[in-house]
Amino acid sequence: MKIHYLELVTHDVDGVCDTWSRLHGLTFGEPVPEFGGARTAARPDGSLVGVRGPLRDDEQPVVRPYVLVEDIDAAVQSAADGGAEVAMPPMEIPGRGRFAILIVGGNDLGLWQL
Repeated sequence: MKIHYLELVTHDVDGVCDTWSRLHGLTFGEPVPEFGGARTAARPDGSLVGVRGPLRDDEQPVVRPYVLVEDIDAAVQSAADGGAEVAMPPMEIPGRGRFAILIVGGNDLGLWQL
């Protein structure tokens, strides 16, 4: 299992970016529209960390890992068959891959297919 994207949703984007920069030596860029306006930082292993504000009034702060899968449609179906809630079905971010969001045991889990 490899985490491809770690998403942090917060009401204090600049503060979280500053803390993660200090703790992990990350350099966050300007907001990326394709990632919901997240400021992203590349890690040495090629994965990304993204920090963004809520996209809806009812969206709560969350730390959401997105793990790489080879076949996102099959992975989502398998998770749903096992009782996971599909919060966001697979969708494409042009040039970046496809992602989906599951709720498993009350926790957010993202899937990512390159």
